[in-house]
Amino acid sequence: MLACRRAPWLLAAVPLLLPLAARAATDAGRPEEATLTVFAAASLREAFQELGGTFERAHPGAQVRFNFAGSQELRTQLEHGAPADVFASADTRHMDAAHAAGLVDPPTIFATNAPVIVVPSDDPGKVRSLADLASAKRLVIGAPEVPIGAYTLRILDRARARAGADFPARVQAQVVSRELNVRQVLTKVTLGEADAGIVYRSDARSAGARVRVVEIPPEVNVLAEYPMGVVTRGPHRELARQWVALVTGPEGQAVLTRAGFGPPGPRPR
Repeated sequence: MLACRRAPWLLAAVPLLLPLAARAATDAGRPEEATLTVFAAASLREAFQELGGTFERAHPGAQVRFNFAGSQELRTQLEHGAPADVFASADTRHMDAAHAAGLVDPPTIFATNAPVIVVPSDDPGKVRSLADLASAKRLVIGAPEVPIGAYTLRILDRARARAGADFPARVQAQVVSRELNVRQVLTKVTLGEADAGIVYRSDARSAGARVRVVEIPPEVNVLAEYPMGVVTRGPHRELARQWVALVTGPEGQAVLTRAGFGPPGPRPR
């Protein structure tokens, strides 16, 4: 009898509770209200920030948050449980390791990049060619574990045939700093704290007139590949897949091309 007396109150409350429950369920499942966290190599900063605006306009209410750093730092953060939805690396080595550890889905190569030498606009070290790096007074390069640092070492090793077997050692003797990401190398050069540095072409383009570019001979240069993968335990996997689709699609590729990146190409030699 007591239950019967309470029933009218419950029936009266149902019409009020149903709309609230429905709205709560809708809000909880609405992907456009999520914050997409993208871990990206430092060299992708300008291109990805532009694409972040494009993505947010296409997904009202969504926000894209970036973590730009060296690829090795981003991989380490993922290994230690840092929350992310997408990982974009400046080399395949760190991405392959992340994939092997089950941290990201099978990755997609979405861009390439070519290392170049940059010098301050007034060129105090008179660096006009790759060979001149051996006489530069202050050379800044990436640390060996950083993609641009690893590419730099490969370039120096490949230059032995042209510049002599001791060329890598002579260049390394002029190094005053080894940086943890490519933008730190670029900053040292633009501030006049280095006579030369090796960065990606896209980084040199972002610096504009503050630096002068010295090309690396094609026969000794390497091609940097950029892979990207959806984080396996990311909270917004569907949004992450839509981000990958944007970057790999025509609009994303056009932005990357303007920033100085190349299209996906053959694997590095």
